[in-house]
Amino acid sequence: MECLLLPGSGPTEVLRMNDESEKSSGSSRREFLSGAAVRKQIAQTGEHLADELVKRNAAPESGDTVRLATRAMACEFSVILNPTEDRRQVIAASDALDIVHEIESDLTVYRETSKLLELNQQARIAETEIPDELFAILKDSLDIAKQTDGAFTPTALVLNQLWRRCKAAGVPPEADAVVDAVAKSDFRAVQFDAEKRRLRFHIPEIGFDLSGIGKGYALDRAATYLEAEGIEDFLFHGGHSSILVRGSNAKAEGWPVGIRHPLFPHKRLATLLLNDCGFSSSGSGVQFFRHQGRKYGHLFDPRTGWPVEHLLSVVVIAPTAAIADALSTAFYVMSLEETQQYCQQYSEIKALLIPQPKRGAQLEIIRIGINEDEIFREEEAER
Repeated sequence: MECLLLPGSGPTEVLRMNDESEKSSGSSRREFLSGAAVRKQIAQTGEHLADELVKRNAAPESGDTVRLATRAMACEFSVILNPTEDRRQVIAASDALDIVHEIESDLTVYRETSKLLELNQQARIAETEIPDELFAILKDSLDIAKQTDGAFTPTALVLNQLWRRCKAAGVPPEADAVVDAVAKSDFRAVQFDAEKRRLRFHIPEIGFDLSGIGKGYALDRAATYLEAEGIEDFLFHGGHSSILVRGSNAKAEGWPVGIRHPLFPHKRLATLLLNDCGFSSSGSGVQFFRHQGRKYGHLFDPRTGWPVEHLLSVVVIAPTAAIADALSTAFYVMSLEETQQYCQQYSEIKALLIPQPKRGAQLEIIRIGINEDEIFREEEAER
């Protein structure tokens, strides 16, 4: 599920790094970003962040913004800033997008090689030292896997590959193949020594696939760089579904983010006002395939290996984008009671759950830890 960013009374300016500019030297790009082109773009009228809201309950608006965008991890990453005459902010934002590309190169399982793929290969043979670039994300991933009893599983490489092949073929996997893939995806087969920074796999075929947390982790890393450069107010998103915000938009006390209606993607269901947090949304309304009249979504329970259907979508707000990213996947497959218990234990985690509606019933928005004054609803009821 994607989020939508709210419009303001003014424009959003987009500085998109095309293929040629991304291949060019850093100095050439810096010359472009520090020159007249940026000042001209800031002054021009650009596209709005999203369509205008029907303001039923005084949902906040965002003011004018400047946006730099690039494509990575099969989606668009954007840094959104308040307008400024300080050229250094735009240069820093461009450098932050470069960090996203570097992280993708480290984490990808879709290329012939990466630091993660090399680690997977080595850990199947012997105890292996964890590269510094991977230690934090691997530790966080395994911690969340334990906390959610495997509802989020960062070692589901075999299971993910199985479902990707079946989706491409348009047919579901055989039950025996699913059982085998689940057995080869068990995170408990990872021997992880945080003190020595070493790990080993006890199942030869197992491997890390960090696609369920990678976008959020990239946002966290890039945001750390922006903050070190003195940028206090920004919204950074990856694919619209993973967001990290700091400070506030010039026109709001935070960053207003709209949530798409899970049944009618062109409509807005609600708006959240985010402050210094990570955000992630998950749903299977877009990525799915049908076989013999049955719908198979792309989000499955790694403990059973099969897609889940009890929720339409999930939104998670957490201290970091990586945690929000992983938990939005976990909460999508967990029961309502399990999610409520998790949020009670970890009070810094907030969530919105939208269950599958019963025939003829209104869509529900179930709030967990989110105050009434933090959400602005459009038309639907809330429980």
